[in-house]
Amino acid sequence: MTAPAPRSPGSVDGVDGREDPERLPPVRFAYDGHTWKEIAHLLLNLPMALLGFVYVSTTLWVSGVLTLTVIGIPLLAATLLGARQLGKLERARARALLGVRVEEPTPLPLAKRGAGTQRLWMTLKDPVAWRTLLYDFIRLPWGILTFCTTLTSLFVLWPVLPFIARGLSNADRAMVRGLLSPSDELERRIAELESDRGVVVDTAAADLRRIERDLHDGAQARLVSLAMGLGLAKEKLLEDPDSAAAMVEEAHGEVKLALQELRDLARGIHPAVLTDRGLDAALSSVASRCTVPVQVTADLPSRPAPAIEGIAYFTVSELLQNISKHSGARTASVEVWRTEDRLLIQVRDDGHGGANLDGGSGMRGLADRLGAVDGLFVVDSPAGGPTTVTAELPWRDRS
Repeated sequence: MTAPAPRSPGSVDGVDGREDPERLPPVRFAYDGHTWKEIAHLLLNLPMALLGFVYVSTTLWVSGVLTLTVIGIPLLAATLLGARQLGKLERARARALLGVRVEEPTPLPLAKRGAGTQRLWMTLKDPVAWRTLLYDFIRLPWGILTFCTTLTSLFVLWPVLPFIARGLSNADRAMVRGLLSPSDELERRIAELESDRGVVVDTAAADLRRIERDLHDGAQARLVSLAMGLGLAKEKLLEDPDSAAAMVEEAHGEVKLALQELRDLARGIHPAVLTDRGLDAALSSVASRCTVPVQVTADLPSRPAPAIEGIAYFTVSELLQNISKHSGARTASVEVWRTEDRLLIQVRDDGHGGANLDGGSGMRGLADRLGAVDGLFVVDSPAGGPTTVTAELPWRDRS
């Protein structure tokens, strides 16, 4: 049997001193530091398994009996929170002695939850804690086996102990990765939802600031000027009727402009035609205000939920504004249709192209807004055109 290839001091299979999770490291013949760490881990299996088994069996039995009272469910939730701490301890032990790189799961966002029932329910359905309880419960027989085997081999089978330690440690590595690793898909989804919630909050705050600014700088300022003009006309009504009449005429024009600004502002918040007649009529209305001729095709068997309908409308409205301002196009088209449980929107123009999510034309904001509701936003705009923007939203029926 050939000896293993020489290794650099302190090196471990993989890179940067970390264990390669895809390939098991080779058996070592010498009692090096890595082997002694594996032996220490196997000897610690029994006390750690006893601790975990006693904790799980005792707390689950007590909380199960007390579910007949009001304190049983909260006690079970506390048991799951404690299991998370035991899992953290086991992951740290595996990292230190076995070189297993297992990421820590995302903490439960309990501090962000308002109602106690919500925090309780989130804790009770935590998959990380339940898998940790299973890990601690099934470890007692394994802990006894590894402790007795390793301790006996130290005195009787020491020439082959490195082989035994490596085999038993590999089984430990598999259990740690299988039961104590966070759920990749679940963790990714939680992170996405937290990010999307932040986007929704930021977008709502920006919309409120825009509405406040438009009211303050537009309609409010015009109404203040109108009030001052009417006050002056009232003072001159008896002294100079002709001048007062001219002021009233000017005030009448100001009223018309203020009403137009308020209508535009209301359309920017939620257009009445969208509420009354649906997405097809609303998109035709916004297309008629575009400086480029736009053909609108909407094939919808029914109307989606108001929130989805509103996002679709404002997405098309923003894209048509970009076409008017930046594209240099001669024609454009808007198509809206439903495919199974998705609402699809496609906006095309024959402009000079070059649009992208980082171009400063509101594309990034649209992508963030659609992403916040599980939507997609794809821009295909090569230099020289044409530009095709595809948006996809989840379909929810209108209640």
